[in-house]
Amino acid sequence: MATVDLNADLGESYGRWQLGDDEALLRVVTSANVACGFHAGDPATLVRTCALAAEQGVSVGAQVGYHDLAGFGRRFVDVSPDDLYADVVYQIGALDAVARSQGTRVRYVKPHGALYNTVVHHQGQAAAVVRAVSELDPTLPLLGLPGSALLDLAEDAGIPTVREAFADRAYTDDGTLAPRSEPGAVLHDADEIADRARRMVVEGVVETTSGDTVAVDADSVCLHGDSPDAVAAATAVRAVLADAGVTIRPFA
Repeated sequence: MATVDLNADLGESYGRWQLGDDEALLRVVTSANVACGFHAGDPATLVRTCALAAEQGVSVGAQVGYHDLAGFGRRFVDVSPDDLYADVVYQIGALDAVARSQGTRVRYVKPHGALYNTVVHHQGQAAAVVRAVSELDPTLPLLGLPGSALLDLAEDAGIPTVREAFADRAYTDDGTLAPRSEPGAVLHDADEIADRARRMVVEGVVETTSGDTVAVDADSVCLHGDSPDAVAAATAVRAVLADAGVTIRPFA
């Protein structure tokens, strides 16, 4: 029987600016990638999100990103490895303090946005993220794209790795995510998203933008919390996977 985790990006509101329905999503997903204040998330939002996650028994992960509030962490930053290392250590430490104050803790790490895509191929930035986790707590799993430099370097360092798939994002023929700037890069139809998740987990494949299929290895399926359809899509995904006999539980 297949087993999979469902994760979502949460805690991304900032002050009076509200993004997503974290409370509703935390009743569906099993892991929460919580912003750490660099790309999104003010302290009060992070406290509230961690408290809700603890209440629902959802694992908290540190979603580390570039120091880019204005760009929501979706712009590449040519940061030096030493500075990125320090940024990642700082973000994990800050979120873990918040999480512990609410009766839980950081259980894994996932890069956000542009940093996530950059460490698929950028050896220097991938190594900086791995170094930060390794020197802070090498038992923390790293969540990332299969075949990425990030996961390869993490495995070499003895850090647990978790392979992630995206039910609501378009894939290219090389198994990477289509850029958000391209039409159709983000999917919104709940039924389509749910069926893609089923194929990923049960069949191990996903349809690409060309209409072909590529293999995917999914230990965890991501559902973006900033979409207007996020709650409906997450609910549909969980229902379809359960109907297919898939066990849904956190990986950490």
